[in-house]
Amino acid sequence: MVNRGTRSEKVRKIFNQFDFNRDGGLNRDEMSALVVAVNPRVKFSDEQITAILDEVFRTYGDFIDGDKGLTYDGLLRTYDDGAGDVDRDFEALGIELKPEDDIEAASSLALEEASTSSAIERVSSAGAGAGAGPQMKHRTAAWAASPNHGIVFDDTWKLVDDLEILIKRLKSKQAKDGKTKGENFDVYSDPGWSRELGPSSEIDKRIVWEESGHDYAVFVKELSALRSRADGSRSREEAFDGHMALGRVLYDQQLFKESLVCFKRAAELQPTDVRPHFRSGNCYHVLGNHTEAKSEFISALDAAEAGGNQWGYLLPQIHVNLGIALEFEGMVISACEHYREAAILCPTHFRALKLLGSALLGVGEYKAAVKALEEAIYMKNDYADAHCDLASALHAIGDDENAIKEFQKAIDLKPGHVDALYNLGGLYMDMGRYQRASEVYTRVLGVWPNHWRAQLNKGVSLLGAGETEEAKKALKEALKMTNRIELYDAISHLKQLHRKKMQGKGNGNGNGDVAFVVVEPSRFKTVGEKTTLRQELATALNIRGFQRTTRLTRCDVDLLKKEMNENETPLSYSGNGPPEKSIRKASLEVVLRRLLSFLKPETFVGAVKAINLKILTVLDESESGRVDLGMFFAILAPICGGTPDKRKRVAFDSLLWRTVPEQGVNGQIKKIDALRYIKLLRTIYIPTQGASELLEIHGEIDTSMVSFTEFVVMFDDPDWGFGIMSTLLKLETCDRNRHGKQSCGVCRYPIIGSRFKEMKSQFSLCSQCYSEGKVPPSFKNEEYRFKEYAKERDAVKDKCLWFSKSSSGTSKD
Repeated sequence: MVNRGTRSEKVRKIFNQFDFNRDGGLNRDEMSALVVAVNPRVKFSDEQITAILDEVFRTYGDFIDGDKGLTYDGLLRTYDDGAGDVDRDFEALGIELKPEDDIEAASSLALEEASTSSAIERVSSAGAGAGAGPQMKHRTAAWAASPNHGIVFDDTWKLVDDLEILIKRLKSKQAKDGKTKGENFDVYSDPGWSRELGPSSEIDKRIVWEESGHDYAVFVKELSALRSRADGSRSREEAFDGHMALGRVLYDQQLFKESLVCFKRAAELQPTDVRPHFRSGNCYHVLGNHTEAKSEFISALDAAEAGGNQWGYLLPQIHVNLGIALEFEGMVISACEHYREAAILCPTHFRALKLLGSALLGVGEYKAAVKALEEAIYMKNDYADAHCDLASALHAIGDDENAIKEFQKAIDLKPGHVDALYNLGGLYMDMGRYQRASEVYTRVLGVWPNHWRAQLNKGVSLLGAGETEEAKKALKEALKMTNRIELYDAISHLKQLHRKKMQGKGNGNGNGDVAFVVVEPSRFKTVGEKTTLRQELATALNIRGFQRTTRLTRCDVDLLKKEMNENETPLSYSGNGPPEKSIRKASLEVVLRRLLSFLKPETFVGAVKAINLKILTVLDESESGRVDLGMFFAILAPICGGTPDKRKRVAFDSLLWRTVPEQGVNGQIKKIDALRYIKLLRTIYIPTQGASELLEIHGEIDTSMVSFTEFVVMFDDPDWGFGIMSTLLKLETCDRNRHGKQSCGVCRYPIIGSRFKEMKSQFSLCSQCYSEGKVPPSFKNEEYRFKEYAKERDAVKDKCLWFSKSSSGTSKD
């Protein structure tokens, strides 16, 4: 059995081999040589070596002896923290461990034994050198404060040694049977700062254990006996120490389910200790149970804050990991708060700043994202992921040239960075550089051959570049990868373009053909009262797009009423007016999660981003981070699910609920509040129609009250209210209707939703092209008269009526 002494002797041997100048420390050159030597299969770049050394010298600053570098105790601490495998490194270096080791090895054993509390007295009484005393105390204090093993009892080392034997036995048996396998896996960086999950240059090799076989069952049984030995310890503290050590060893060997059992037991033994909750959270996260991970991290945070300065060093890690767990649940705004707190607690925490910037980008806070990501890059210039996200944020604010530079930096640092390549392709497409985009998407497919979105976008970019045949091939390849309906529509569109080659020259489809002519609004006339005006349809389509992104039509408006009735929101005083029921954005995100509980986390993130950009930026104009909850509910009500009357009722009730009780008289609200609400409603949903003039023209300040009936009249006003709601309701009911083989005369796509038929020239337009005023270039009329058909059967009825009138006219003749 490899005991603790043998382990320390191996570390001493490794240390001595690379202490070239024999000054008792490993400087940066010596540490660099060590890192390269123990990883013979890895080709490190200069930047990677620099980053590794920066991390080591920063994390183990207490063990840096001036210019000499990392001391022996520091190197031993790195192995204790799991930064390396002593046995693996020892074998990789080809060093032999001889039994007749010198006095130096014996003294290293004495120092190593000092990491257990009972050994301190034993070493001192055994006549350890006087000069070693302070060193041992420092070593013990640092080790005891470690968030990792934290082993303080001799018997715990015996448990660890026995567990290592069990694991090696299981590994050898499963390897013999061919049951263990490895795959790329990236998890929390436990010993140091936690890093974001996802693609990383720091790829760990994951061991996949076969848990259904006999060998694993035997291992679990023997592990249970070790846990029983830990429970039978002489004191509660020693039992806790045993379970924490067992859990850490199991975690390092990626036996996450078994390590979780140990950490949970440790938490039962000492509920106020931060470490078992923190490590349980890590285990739950790796196992994919993000809700439980969040709960454990919150428990760790509560324990750390209650414990004072004792756990201060661990607080940034807890905040970061809690933020990551929240992101996996879709709670990105809440995650931002924890990343921000981690960065405040540890200003040099570049990973926290990167995660903060990425999360801000995810909710549409682009300028703040740029600032956080630039800070992260300032601290770590070779951070490829930060460069990638900074590029995306710069593109979002319109700085495309610098965005291209940042994407290129990310790709230079990591040539196979799929996200950087894919997003760069999207940027080139947005800029109209289709040929360049197709080349970038080809590079993505070279790294990730089954990336169907890259294959689809390659087809679209080739189509934009005018290479129709190549586009068709690319789309067919994408179709082999996935059967999504968008691909069928795109291929059908290509076939129609092939059959209906348009004549002329100009702009439009990439082949020099004129695809459409834009007609001024005054030349668009309507036939019949049911035909929607072009300008109204454009506004309604915009609101409908927002509804689809947020899925708010699936949220019944009664849920807003339920939120107001069942959840207490305290009044807050802003100092600029009467008190209101306002909450922080992170708390509002929790409310939204209840309202949109049917959404998957990634879809919910998109919904929150859209709501933040469209609604919260208007409601929180002062950027205080707080939102008037009643006004927010009133803004949402008209676009939620439910009948028109119910939506208006809940909007009114929301305005009534947000006021101080004595301000609402007999179910009435102030007229000025109603006018302010309608102004905000129009500013948010109809920003192009001069809503800012509302109060100046119709909003004379008075203290009069309005009832629900009066409120509805104001709401339905087509010019100064939200009369667009009737058009929106029409879209909600018929925007999925298909019209057989009818296709749009401009975009050539099959018409879905209302069909707008030009009565003279007999061509048809889809809702989007009609709202944008596009007509085929071959029809040059003074004016265009359109009739709207919500369903194709309405068009058939019209045709039958026309035939009947024609036949009756013929018979009279």
